[in-house]
Amino acid sequence: MEPFGAVSPLGAVHEHVRAAQRGDPAALDALVRALAPYVTRVCGAIALDRGDDAVQETFIAVLRNIRQLREPAALHGWVRRIAVREAVRAARREAVPLPNGFEVAGPLPDLDAALDVRAALASLPPEQRAVLVLRDLDGLPEAQAAAVLSVPEGTVKSRLHRARAALRRALE
Repeated sequence: MEPFGAVSPLGAVHEHVRAAQRGDPAALDALVRALAPYVTRVCGAIALDRGDDAVQETFIAVLRNIRQLREPAALHGWVRRIAVREAVRAARREAVPLPNGFEVAGPLPDLDAALDVRAALASLPPEQRAVLVLRDLDGLPEAQAAAVLSVPEGTVKSRLHRARAALRRALE
């Protein structure tokens, strides 16, 4: 199976989904591997430090519910909706303090610009980050973003406007 977003024969996707729905471990593995880069990007951008938790919760939901997916062609939209939902949930959870003496393994890269963007994103509510990811990273039209988030299009527009303005101010 091709990576998420890559052009692949529709039949191959259908075959993997149908086999996964029958419980085929190789097909499940192929789906997870193909979807992982996209799910990681979406969850990381919305949930930030809790992105890994959101990725894990997304794949738990996907694997538990794959049998309920009626149309294999809808796989990517279905996974997107789950990833956004889980990322917003993870971002809302309260931070768990690290134990004393906790150290990060290895040197941290010097990524000042990336840290500035991350800090600016962290200042936004998860709902605004979700809109930014869907519109600016995924390029979804407002109607599709509204459907993924289960909100009216007007809500998407206002959240996007506020998120972009706040991000601009934070990065200036």
